[in-house]
Amino acid sequence: GILQEAKDYWNIEESKLHLDIDWSDVFKHAHAASRTNPFWNELSASNPFVHDIAASNRNETNRYLSNLKEKTHLFSKVSSNRDSLASSGDELDIDCLLRKTSSRRSGRSKSVSDFLDIVDNQRLHPHKTMPQKTIVSDMTRLQNDREAYKMAWLSQRQLTRSCLDLEAMSHSPGWAQTQATDIHVVCKLNYEGGSVQLPDSDINIHVPVGHVLPGEFQEVGLKAILNPPSSFNNELSSTLSPLIELTLSNLNTREAIFLEVKVAAKVKNDPLSQVMSDIVCFYSFSKEGPFKKLENCYTYQDTIQVKLTDLSHVMYAVIAVQANKIQPPATNVWDYVHRMVSVGIYGPKYIHPSFTAVFTVFGHNYIPGKLTICDIKKGGKNMPPVVFQLWGKHTFLLEKPQDLNISLVSCDPDFEVKMEDQSKNIKEEDLKTGEMVRQQFLFSMLGCREMHFFVFLVQIKVLKSNQVTQFHVTTPDPAPKLCGIISRPKRLQNRKEIKSAPLLLIPTVKYPKFQDNTLSVNTYGVALKTVLRQNKIDYLLEYFKGDTIALLGEDKVKAIGQTKIKEWYVGILRKKIGLVRCKNIKVISKEQAMDTADSELTTRNLAEQIALPFKKLTYIYSVVLSAVSESVCDWRALAEVLGYSHMSLDDFNEAHADKESERVAHVVKRMKEDCHANKKKRLFLYELIVALLKIDCQGLVVRLTQDTIILTSAVKLGKYWRELAEKLARLTKQQIEAYEIPHQGKNGAVALEMMWKPAYDFLYTWAAHYGDSYRDVLQDLQSALDKMKNPVTKHWRELTGTLILVNCMDVLRASAFSKMEEGE
Repeated sequence: GILQEAKDYWNIEESKLHLDIDWSDVFKHAHAASRTNPFWNELSASNPFVHDIAASNRNETNRYLSNLKEKTHLFSKVSSNRDSLASSGDELDIDCLLRKTSSRRSGRSKSVSDFLDIVDNQRLHPHKTMPQKTIVSDMTRLQNDREAYKMAWLSQRQLTRSCLDLEAMSHSPGWAQTQATDIHVVCKLNYEGGSVQLPDSDINIHVPVGHVLPGEFQEVGLKAILNPPSSFNNELSSTLSPLIELTLSNLNTREAIFLEVKVAAKVKNDPLSQVMSDIVCFYSFSKEGPFKKLENCYTYQDTIQVKLTDLSHVMYAVIAVQANKIQPPATNVWDYVHRMVSVGIYGPKYIHPSFTAVFTVFGHNYIPGKLTICDIKKGGKNMPPVVFQLWGKHTFLLEKPQDLNISLVSCDPDFEVKMEDQSKNIKEEDLKTGEMVRQQFLFSMLGCREMHFFVFLVQIKVLKSNQVTQFHVTTPDPAPKLCGIISRPKRLQNRKEIKSAPLLLIPTVKYPKFQDNTLSVNTYGVALKTVLRQNKIDYLLEYFKGDTIALLGEDKVKAIGQTKIKEWYVGILRKKIGLVRCKNIKVISKEQAMDTADSELTTRNLAEQIALPFKKLTYIYSVVLSAVSESVCDWRALAEVLGYSHMSLDDFNEAHADKESERVAHVVKRMKEDCHANKKKRLFLYELIVALLKIDCQGLVVRLTQDTIILTSAVKLGKYWRELAEKLARLTKQQIEAYEIPHQGKNGAVALEMMWKPAYDFLYTWAAHYGDSYRDVLQDLQSALDKMKNPVTKHWRELTGTLILVNCMDVLRASAFSKMEEGE
């Protein structure tokens, strides 16, 4: 269509704004496209510019262009007024504070998805967005001069969206949601060095101090190419990461740099696997190769760190598992490793009456937040590439490449999956390639009901072994109404908060049965010294020299002890779970452990102990109630683990009987009332968390954990939040004041009892930038609090307790639930 022809004709770069364009040839293309583009007549009627531009002449255009060139500052002023998503009224761009990204993208134009975000923000914060006066006057001047406004609009959009009908967007099945996506990050570092992380990934570059000379800078770029080179995927080798592109601006360096990648695989512990295979890094100056194997590699469990000494402006690296040879009974390199397979569900940013969801299998554990889909079809015709959003993701153990059967089932009677799309297969040969494998599923709405988000089930079956993995995905909301998005923003209504899931006539979510088993532990530690404390410290174990301590994994927790920050393992001794200092024990295998009787624990005891921090955490009841009613899809399952198995539908009044979410809310309220009536013996949040762990709602537990920790931390910090903000995000005094202004009293200061509010606003905004990395949020918060002048964590240990919780979830799930039922 006109969009692609115009873009091909100019061969433009999206990150730059070109104003010196010869428009006459473009209009010729536009005129030709109007005869071949089937949407031209319908869409041009809604676009005030398309028809006028096609009919305009070159001389008139040049006059308006020259006027625009003289006022290019208008664009920078408008784009600089970015709406903040902080929960207070601050206008800080926290992205710029927390991410040292390059300014190259400042010239990007807004896509329609960006406009939809603006609508959401305006509805959520209708009184917050207050443009600067200079912007108001500039926009007024453009509106008074229609032709100048037209050309400004076109230059800003680069003609890439000239056929959009904003009014009809909410009825459109995914149209106009394309936008540029680059899975990359660029950071500028000085002599002090630093680390650069690819967003939403475990791919990092570490630049040491002294890498460049004092006064010089190094601009480090990281980019992930999702499909790795095919040459590394065969019987003897299999890639474990995307192809990583690393760019450097300055080669006048003194120190090497380090690439660190966490992969979803590790070599098995048996002697044959350890001898026959290894996780390695291949390196090249060209995307096509040739690649060489690097020797400067250090591997610890599932993390590999590579020292890069031979540097270039552009470099490529890929992590792979490689076998020397295949010795029977092994058939390929997969037989030597425990490998997790990562899958993602992608879809449009907003759902429509008919839309496509894309099931994607990755050959690595990097699941990007956005994915360009090039093979969407509508009416038998190929559609232009569309950028889809990540709706949900899951990982599961796959011992070797096998045929998989994928099925998607709607949990809502208002939606269905197209009959021929309900079940699809992925071949073993496709998994061996290491490339992305995608399957499309078409959803459609039944009848003419009002659009709403809904939940659907994803089920993955390994055909040869009958292994079943399943998880649930919640769709985004329908597209908001876009009428008057630019000219009438004041008429936008406040978005109503959605507190319940859509109607489910029959609960289709089957929660796994909790089994009170003895924990399965593979690693132990022998105490090298006796540790007994005169003043007991919560969540820290005490032990005698020679004690055998069960270790729940080998992941380390960093937390303050009596005076210093130390590294700890999560361990079990004498029916108690807690932290044991890493340097005080010798790690041994299960086979080497002599007497493990003192380190045994049941799954019921584990769930009850790791939830103990919630006895002392601050929470907002309405937020907890809303989160649980949104996420739990079977009131009977929740009622049973809460001790209300006797409840029946007769216990609900008419107001609670219609929706499953309302029944769940009723059960939670009932439990809250009972706990309130017996305050001395029962604690609401603690019992709720234990119950959620027993129905394997770990995602919800994590969400509640992070929310309550942020709130409690804010309350504990009070006025000392300013010191924490300086450590976590290097906020200046002016930026800190910006958080406090909305909460100031009549005297122009924030009362001490109100100081938790700006603290909460900051912590909530800071944590949001971690995405789903909840462990990193808790660990980084713990480390920052520990490093304060007077650490609150010396006396308030519940944050340390939640770190134990999140580090025990995998062990609890593996021991308490049948593998045939696992998945959430």
